[in-house]
Amino acid sequence: LFSRLKYMSLGVLVLQTTSLVLTMRYSRTLQGEGPRYLASSAVVLAELLKILICLLLIFYDHSNFLVLNRVLKEEILNKPMETLKLAIPSGIYTLQNNLLYVALSNLDAATYQVTYQLKILTTALFSVSMLGKRLGLYQWLSLLILMTGIALVQWPSESLDGPAPTPLSAGSQLVGVIAVLIACFSSGFAGVYFEKILKGTKQSVWVRNIQLGLFGLVFGLMGVFVYDGERVRESGVFQGYNPLTWTVVALQALGGLVIAAVIKYADNILKGFATSLSIILSTLISYFWLVDFDPTRYTYAHTPTL
Repeated sequence: LFSRLKYMSLGVLVLQTTSLVLTMRYSRTLQGEGPRYLASSAVVLAELLKILICLLLIFYDHSNFLVLNRVLKEEILNKPMETLKLAIPSGIYTLQNNLLYVALSNLDAATYQVTYQLKILTTALFSVSMLGKRLGLYQWLSLLILMTGIALVQWPSESLDGPAPTPLSAGSQLVGVIAVLIACFSSGFAGVYFEKILKGTKQSVWVRNIQLGLFGLVFGLMGVFVYDGERVRESGVFQGYNPLTWTVVALQALGGLVIAAVIKYADNILKGFATSLSIILSTLISYFWLVDFDPTRYTYAHTPTL
């Protein structure tokens, strides 16, 4: 049963990662009538949905509303300092989720996926500095090869077969790359910080996700009214929403839960394998279906593998 859950969580992670990147990219570039949906509001709704799912999972574990109420009171309300520790990664995750929308509004899905793997390096650096982990020579060499591959993918080059279908401007690509780089550093720090908290306590992953989600809601709502307040007043929070937008929200909420399941039932090696598979799938679908990615010889040579 444990082995089945391990590979099931791995498969779901591959599908979730690939689907989220592609649907988000498609939803942000789809030309439709009316205003485009607000990325900041989608982040808030994803956090709210994640909290609701976690509540259902805790209730499923105990099958009793009284026990659910006691668990929430004991683990969240009665431990304010433990809860406040989650404010830092929650704020960073909220920033990261918003940057993801910015990146995929300015980069094709395949380039985003490959560049975003720089988070492996940032995570390793933060793990060494914050958790005291040690990496061997071959591990550091692998990270350097990964950085080289990312640089070559971004290097300007003619495509293999003719002109690109819909070329993005240099300024637009620069904005996308900067957003990805900031997301990589924020992802590395927040992930290691969250790991440090999880290893220091015995609270369930679902309770920790609720704590993250509560702060994420607060930070997310602040982002909505600070950056998109005028647009919200003009057209409402749900402007531009359609079934595809709600799919993106659901996939983003699912992401945090799937990662928790992978950590519980699998390991980091399988998680890395899932990431590599999602890159390959995203590249193929981006090229053959979305037709927004024109591969170069560097892309083929340096797509990350394990």
